[in-house]
Amino acid sequence: MSPHSPRIPAQGGASASSGRHRRPESLADVSTGGIPRVSVTTLTDSPISQRSRSARHQRPARTGRHAAARVPAQRPPSGRPPVTGSHRAPGTLPIESWLLMGKKRQQAMLASLVAIGIVLLAMPAEQRRGGFEAVNAAAQAVAGVQTEKKPEQEPQAAPEREQQSAPDKQEQDGTPAKPAAPEPVTPTPAPSTPTAEATAAGPKKPSSDLGPGRSLRTTGSKVVALTFDDGPDPVQTPKILELLAEHQVKATFCLVGTQVERHPEIVRQIVADGHTLCNHTWDHSLKIGKDQPAKIKADLDRTNAAILAAVPGAQIPFFRAPGGNFTERLVNVAAIGGMTSLYWEVDPRDWEHPENETEPQHIARMVRDIQKQVRPGAIVLSHDFNQPATIKAYEKLLPWLTDNFTLGIPGEKAEPETPPAPQPSVTPPADS
Repeated sequence: MSPHSPRIPAQGGASASSGRHRRPESLADVSTGGIPRVSVTTLTDSPISQRSRSARHQRPARTGRHAAARVPAQRPPSGRPPVTGSHRAPGTLPIESWLLMGKKRQQAMLASLVAIGIVLLAMPAEQRRGGFEAVNAAAQAVAGVQTEKKPEQEPQAAPEREQQSAPDKQEQDGTPAKPAAPEPVTPTPAPSTPTAEATAAGPKKPSSDLGPGRSLRTTGSKVVALTFDDGPDPVQTPKILELLAEHQVKATFCLVGTQVERHPEIVRQIVADGHTLCNHTWDHSLKIGKDQPAKIKADLDRTNAAILAAVPGAQIPFFRAPGGNFTERLVNVAAIGGMTSLYWEVDPRDWEHPENETEPQHIARMVRDIQKQVRPGAIVLSHDFNQPATIKAYEKLLPWLTDNFTLGIPGEKAEPETPPAPQPSVTPPADS
């Protein structure tokens, strides 16, 4: 055997395997039982073993000046033997070492999580409870602010709930409840017209004074308001104007845009007599409350434009939905345009003519229903368009109404009655 190719002795005294099919520089060795295992030899002064060759395949030893001096292998600074092999780069770790390192890190992380869980479970229950209650209190505070922004709910509902829950919370926790910070109040802009200002003034109206979509059912005072819809009518409207002037009564006329375009002179007469105008949509659409806000606004703007074309600078403080079909969307769009929505409290149904009802019966029924239903603050619905029987009914109604009520415009205050002057008491002279 050549002195330059020493053999590494096999463990257990067995001779090292050799042959042409043995992988060069392999560390595998055959142990007892036939199971291959990795064997790392300690190399200090001996050179790296080479594959044993048969006689005819063994490389002859080099001599002379071409013979390269072999450098004995040195142990790495880490103390580990060098890793060799035909399929591994020098200085790298085997895959088994990487798997072992990952396993140790997973175990360390799992142990840390278990330790954290034990610490959390060991915390006092009262301490955790306080932290959760603080989070819940913050969430309730945010929910309260959001609730107050909803238009359907009362503005004082959320603060009342907080005030009622504060004593209960103090009893449960044993700690004084902190007073809630007052919410900022956003001022509501005043209506643009004097009539609308008078309507909106004063305390909040009870539900009995509100109609569909939060429209106005009453005048807000003792004044009784007469309203006439669907005009102007070229025949009937001048007749009711003459009758109102005779009794010195001011009323509200709810005008349809198409009729305004046909008879602008009647609109000018209404304004000249001192009556109030009301937008009643462009073509008396009964479904306008279900339209999109942009479409509603376009309809109301078109009607107002026709009125202003007839009477430039005219005030239009009110709006009424055809058929009284108010929705909150419709009321809101009208309010943005500076108009207060008017419903009614008294409806004599002067537009309804049953088949077997004669005109005298129709007039008598209308007079009877108004006299029975009217009260201070009521808004009365009537029609001047194509309703000649309505004009005749008001010939009987106006004297009775002016004797029993103050008639005027919604939002107006009734004039205070002047109390009678006290009569001086006369003391009889004393007998002398």
